[in-house]
Amino acid sequence: MNKSVVITGSTRGIGYSLAAAFLERDCAVMISGRTAAAVNEAVSKLGKRYSKDLTYGCACDVTDFIQVQKLWEMAQAQFGRIDIWINNAGTAVPMMKFWEITPKQYDEVVVTNIIGTMYGIKVALTGMLAQGEGALYNLEGFGAKGRGMLGMTLYGSTKASVHFIDRSLAMEIEGTPVITGAVAPGMVITDMITRQFIGREAELEKSKRILNIIGERAETVAPVLVEKILKNKKNGVTITYSSSIRMMSKFLTAPFKKRDLFS
Repeated sequence: MNKSVVITGSTRGIGYSLAAAFLERDCAVMISGRTAAAVNEAVSKLGKRYSKDLTYGCACDVTDFIQVQKLWEMAQAQFGRIDIWINNAGTAVPMMKFWEITPKQYDEVVVTNIIGTMYGIKVALTGMLAQGEGALYNLEGFGAKGRGMLGMTLYGSTKASVHFIDRSLAMEIEGTPVITGAVAPGMVITDMITRQFIGREAELEKSKRILNIIGERAETVAPVLVEKILKNKKNGVTITYSSSIRMMSKFLTAPFKKRDLFS
């Protein structure tokens, strides 16, 4: 076994692809999602592609601290230690004006994206400090760098919060045997992206041209991120996929290289 890894929200999307990339590199991975059915399905699919002896699962709703603690305990019991913990679980609502969002939607996005991340941080850092080693990473997303966008106020504000947490957390953990960092995958075309255009399908069609240029598939991004995570030894690092050179290349080749990330 190379490293032992826990990834919240890893039954689909970027979390699932990260799990696959770790497994491909002979790491042991604990898959996690809100429902046992989703976890079992993901573990079964990954177990067919990679080693069943390295693929495990535990249902966990990150908005419930007791369940997050249980996730750590089950992974620790299985692996003996947890080398890497990635807070990936997150949610969003369809793009709409901030005042049109329901109170229930406010609660779901804020509690999942902020409180859920905080619970994961508390559980993972407490455990890693006790075991004397470990690396914690939080997924950042649109809003983390302070940019605004119509219809993204709620989601973006939660990711801006996570960005602040990441910067401050690295300062607080400095001098310990544990490191923390952020993972910024860039524009990854997953069902979370397409769900934001529910009821605005015409707008999605208009947006596909630019999204096909700047975006990537999760399975393309994940291996690059995982290689960087496994090599990283520094505290406070932001693990990225995209770069200014990569982005410039996409725009320069766009007229000659048509892509369809939505098929």
